[in-house]
Amino acid sequence: MKKITISLMLVFILGINAFASVYIKYSNKDSQTHKFKVKKNGSTTTVEFRASTTGAATIQGSGDTAVIVTKCGEVTIKTNSKIEIKNGCIKIL
Repeated sequence: MKKITISLMLVFILGINAFASVYIKYSNKDSQTHKFKVKKNGSTTTVEFRASTTGAATIQGSGDTAVIVTKCGEVTIKTNSKIEIKNGCIKIL
């Protein structure tokens, strides 16, 4: 009985963590690193995209959407989105 209870607790905890962040894949075409302000569920943080790279970033917090603020305006992204950064602007692919 203890094994079942512990197993269920682990599944519950890991399941909550899966929905606690926004995971995005990016391609930064610019030769400079960008740090953008991110709004998520009433709080703000920053996300960094390294220069001239393709990679992934995770924005922590609850929910599966976030708003990234760029010089070109605000971009709403969902988890597992693919984006391209060019001239400091974000385009969802």
